[in-house]
Amino acid sequence: MNVHDLGYTKLFSHPRMVEDLVSGFVHEEWVTGLDFATLEKVNPVYVTDDFRKRIDDLVWKIQWRDHARWLYLYLILEPQSTVDDIMAVRNDLYTMLFYQDLRQSGRIGVGQKFPPVLVIVLYNGKQRWTAAMDVADLIEEYPPGMERYRPSMRYLLVNAQQTPEAVSQPMGNVVAALFRLERSRHIEDVKRVIVELDAWLRAPEQKELRRAFTLWLNRILLPRMAKQHHAVAEVIPEMNDLMEVHTMLAESVDEWVREWKREGHLAGLMEGRQEGRQEGRQEGRQEGILEGLQEGLREGERAIVLCVLTARFGAVPESIRARVKEADTTLLERWTPRILTAQSIEDVFLD
Repeated sequence: MNVHDLGYTKLFSHPRMVEDLVSGFVHEEWVTGLDFATLEKVNPVYVTDDFRKRIDDLVWKIQWRDHARWLYLYLILEPQSTVDDIMAVRNDLYTMLFYQDLRQSGRIGVGQKFPPVLVIVLYNGKQRWTAAMDVADLIEEYPPGMERYRPSMRYLLVNAQQTPEAVSQPMGNVVAALFRLERSRHIEDVKRVIVELDAWLRAPEQKELRRAFTLWLNRILLPRMAKQHHAVAEVIPEMNDLMEVHTMLAESVDEWVREWKREGHLAGLMEGRQEGRQEGRQEGRQEGILEGLQEGLREGERAIVLCVLTARFGAVPESIRARVKEADTTLLERWTPRILTAQSIEDVFLD
């Protein structure tokens, strides 16, 4: 199991996550009949045909409000980047093995019927999900008269990267917050979600979930953000609370800007030297070297401004890109300090 799988397994081992997943992302009438106060984690013990325990599966049970019957929620975490085309077959196998475990463990006795199981596939890949949702769709049509022998079992797909509910959920849904973090490409977006989580997870009973989010941010999201922003790979310090992560992100912006500046000036210097030497050779003048160096440094400064604008506000409009590329050193030095405090990208360029 990779680090991302472990992070999701840790998060969805908390009842608040399971409740918000079902109540916020399963839009079916029967959900209103569930008593989320009865959520209880189940630890199935069984092996597949390759004799490996499926310890990464998450199984929860929950009672209906009007009687003591249980519904089992079988969470399959699929953060992989590729789609498994026989997911329906795998899920049916896991469900049957789970039923077998219920019988062998004595939780379902002889003559008793098995409880309903809802398999939820939580997918986090960027590729569009194309796998069949029902095992029946993977089987050839049966000859007339044999249709009743055709197996059928569906699973529910929740796509963290594409489901629109991630941005339309009411305040307080921590799963929607997780999905928004997964989709975030800019530091300010991450900081906003962290502030929300900080407010929602202050109750003492949410202490462990708050800690799980902190670990997930620290070990998975922050390294990913640093890589996206081309920051120098360094060991990210272990943090113990959400607002420590928030503070670290705010400080990281300044550090990443300094790194871009060093890298940009170096690239500009090398380019300027090359252009200056070429011009000096062609025209036989040393002035070409100096002019090339100066223009190279300006190109580096322009690259810095564009990089920081992208990190702060997202995609930079072509009109602003053109303005930056034509700017001289005076304008670049005037704009750069504004980027970290401006409320919008237009504010950076106000005269």
